[in-house]
Amino acid sequence: MYILTPENDDDWWEVEALYDLCFAPGREALSSYRLRDDVPPVLKLSLVARDNDGVLAGAIRFWPIRVGETPALLLGPVAVHPTRQSEGLGGQLMHASLDIAKSEGWARVMLVGDAPYYGKFGFSQLNGVVMPPPTNPARVLGRALCPKAWDGVKGDVRRFDH
Repeated sequence: MYILTPENDDDWWEVEALYDLCFAPGREALSSYRLRDDVPPVLKLSLVARDNDGVLAGAIRFWPIRVGETPALLLGPVAVHPTRQSEGLGGQLMHASLDIAKSEGWARVMLVGDAPYYGKFGFSQLNGVVMPPPTNPARVLGRALCPKAWDGVKGDVRRFDH
């Protein structure tokens, strides 16, 4: 059993170490990281999963972005420690965080990822939504948290600068 809680400042470096373990070196060179630079994650949605001994098993983060002028969430990264994979923890993190996002009034979420995997969580390819290069357009996926939230939303994905 895992306990999911919002990530806090004390979790930051432990979560970063998990991401380093789970993703290829140079992960921060990806275009999605330029959208996150100097922008804090949405902490209510960014969850950590710990086992009963308090050991970090997984984490998920969300970031505010804009598609054109429309606000949205950028999901990612999501990671599960290699020794905890195939236990359904990734799905637990996805479902819990998306439920919180909806309850917090967010209308739409996007990510860059594998459609067969993320399709299980209601994500599908977004047409007309352009991530900074180099991003494969077939991997730009979105999910509406309320009906028709992606209808008519098109444009460049950019940082959420106030």
